[in-house]
Amino acid sequence: QVRLVESGGGSVQAGGSLRLSCASSERTLRTHTIGWFRQAPGKGREFVAALSWSGSDSAYSNSVKGRFTISRDNAWNAVSLQMNSLRPEDTAVYYCAAERTVRVHTEDSAYDFWGQGTQVTVSS
Repeated sequence: QVRLVESGGGSVQAGGSLRLSCASSERTLRTHTIGWFRQAPGKGREFVAALSWSGSDSAYSNSVKGRFTISRDNAWNAVSLQMNSLRPEDTAVYYCAAERTVRVHTEDSAYDFWGQGTQVTVSS
């Protein structure tokens, strides 16, 4: 059973940092690509970053490239999204998602399992 639990959201000033966590089982993290998506009010779900289970392949949206980093811990407990230099336009509910594949995809339709989301609010 695939279960994904996001945490780490909160409110920060522009320029600040947050670290989000997507906790799951070792079985899931050893067999699934993990992606991060976000959704702001009135907007569709937007791709943020993704990481293959091997850690050898990753992808970032142009809007977060150079500011966000996706990684997996060595205990196979979670995939994290380190967010630096946050901007007000980063405000959204952030979701992690899983796809049983060796590749990384940027389309939300490619992912089969989703977490409950965690709110990130960046004030100017």
